[in-house]
Amino acid sequence: MAERAADNVAQDLAQAFVAACEAELQAPKPGNVHIFADGHGMAAQDFIDSARAAAPFIASPGAGVGARILGAMQATWSAVGQNTNLGIVLLCAPLAKAGQNLAKENLPKPDGQAVDLRAETSRVLAALNVADADAAFRAISLAQPAGLGDAPEHDVAGPARTTLLEAMRAAQNRDRIGYQYAHGFVDIFEIGQPALTRARSVGADAETATLLIYLAFLAAFPDSHIARKHGADAAEAVRRETERRFAPLAGAGRDALFAAALDWDAVLKSRGLNPGTSADLTVATLFVDRLSAILARARKSG
Repeated sequence: MAERAADNVAQDLAQAFVAACEAELQAPKPGNVHIFADGHGMAAQDFIDSARAAAPFIASPGAGVGARILGAMQATWSAVGQNTNLGIVLLCAPLAKAGQNLAKENLPKPDGQAVDLRAETSRVLAALNVADADAAFRAISLAQPAGLGDAPEHDVAGPARTTLLEAMRAAQNRDRIGYQYAHGFVDIFEIGQPALTRARSVGADAETATLLIYLAFLAAFPDSHIARKHGADAAEAVRRETERRFAPLAGAGRDALFAAALDWDAVLKSRGLNPGTSADLTVATLFVDRLSAILARARKSG
């Protein structure tokens, strides 16, 4: 019975992961790949295929975070032969682990308060070990991303000598995904989720809400994917220009936002600038939203 319940949760999580990845592609995210325009040698279908290949490993019952990351990247590479989703996988693997822990536990704590996803994610991160780092390093080496893992004290080409959390802490100043590990996924819970809540409060449809999440990240800090490939000044310029273009559109409807987004999208792609980290954080935010819904249903039926 317990094994069947775990399999059901894993299936729900895998579906939530694919749904989050596919939902992110429905918005015209400036500079990134979406259904309205390809970019950077990739098309939306590459990301859909990647998500479907990676999902069973992201949601694997009982697997550690590192094993989820490595399995997902190996499956992705077999499916599309390129790095489409390393950042997404690095973010969603600990979230999936935390979600499964809560679904399995499904009990209030002694103080009467149910453990929330943010707190459980922090616990998952704190428990990361050297084996997690070793598996993640192998995944990063396979994906060959732009700059991630280049800290001299943590060479991903060799065996890990520290925990995955410590390795991510070493990378946090130059990679916003490392920053999430070091700070309990703070941007997801304090920028992404509030942006989604605000969008829904004004009646935004799903695609517009996704765009608003992405723009919230893009305007909040320089995108680290751009910074690693093109330098900190280029990343900061994109952040400032995003703010300048979209601040006057606060409260605007879908048509105005989409038109402005597609215009900025064409400019960024013409310059070869891809805010990939902001896109990864957007997927993670959408995944958290779906995980929260799964956990809410589990508590009602528990």
